Amino acid sequence: MLAGSIERPVGRLHYEVSGRNHAPTLVLLHPLGASLGVWDSQMPQFEQFFRVLRFDTRGHGKSTLAGSGEIEFTIGDLAADVIEILDALHIERAHWCGMSLGGVVALQAAITFPARVQRLVLANTAAHFPTPSMWDERRAVALGQGLAPLIEAVPQRWFTAAFRAAQPERVESILELMRRTQPAGYAAACTALRDTDLRGSLTSVRAPTLVIAGAQDAATPLERAEELCESISGADLLVLDAAHLSNVEQAEDFSRAVIDFLRD
Repeated sequence: MLAGSIERPVGRLHYEVSGRNHAPTLVLLHPLGASLGVWDSQMPQFEQFFRVLRFDTRGHGKSTLAGSGEIEFTIGDLAADVIEILDALHIERAHWCGMSLGGVVALQAAITFPARVQRLVLANTAAHFPTPSMWDERRAVALGQGLAPLIEAVPQRWFTAAFRAAQPERVESILELMRRTQPAGYAAACTALRDTDLRGSLTSVRAPTLVIAGAQDAATPLERAEELCESISGADLLVLDAAHLSNVEQAEDFSRAVIDFLRD
């Protein structure tokens, strides 16, 4: 595995590359509040077929934020971060797979940088995220109290009751990723999600697309996935018996579906 970082005016962006050096590149983008470790369940399978690039979003994981005070950025800025890393690694095109926040970043890249996106996997995500007041509330809590109050609600929102009971250690490992997130990075990402609406650009997506949804996902309900499929030409829909983190809760089925789609 190769771990590295690039310096940008906004801070340092941390990435990891593993798998097969001469295979197609697969970019993995994580959810809000998490880090590249959310993809650990997929790595043994993905590394057999791809050169896997994982990276931590600004203010998440080992990626830092420059400056102080309240920070703002857009989903477009996050997509440009990935392009900067691809350029630094001399990667012209890649498959993009994003979960939740990472999914809308991948979607933005397919719209803004179509030549850089070979195939697209959009998991538990949406083209827009309603209820602006919710994002404002989360931002205020993160900046005023830190992430601890927000993390308390994550298990119920991200995992089904059955998974929480069966695999408490895995749930705890995801919560630990969130505890390492910078409140300013989380808050800025909340604003980016609040202000995102890509519904008018979905018909411009040309990359072959797989949309993955969780049948029990309250954070991004099934109708959000259906909306993506209705507007992205030729998009396929896969519904897994999971809540928000379908790649964790149904790791084997998720990994198999993504590999089959990208190697088709």
